[in-house]
Amino acid sequence: MASLSIQEIKRLRQIGHTLNPVVMIGGQGLTENVTEETLRALNDHELIKVKVMGEDREVRGQTIDALAQQTQSHVIQKIGKVVLLYKKAAQQNPKLSNLVRYAHLSN
Repeated sequence: MASLSIQEIKRLRQIGHTLNPVVMIGGQGLTENVTEETLRALNDHELIKVKVMGEDREVRGQTIDALAQQTQSHVIQKIGKVVLLYKKAAQQNPKLSNLVRYAHLSN
């Protein structure tokens, strides 16, 4: 997994600002179904928001790190209970990719 430049991260954060969470991790934590759904969303959209429930900040951080590792995605931004994940798709779908759909929002 190649690291992202500061300009790329800034662009992804700009696009991510308009997105709503598409995956929510509840009380059961990180399950196989959550990981599969996150992978599907990343393959379709490339850039997604994930909401992690729970009161313990440390547990949320561990969950986010584990999810990013299992999906081989980049954590772009963490704000409270919401995290922005990015994974470049093997084949970009212009109708589904948030990078294409919201390209006009970035510089």
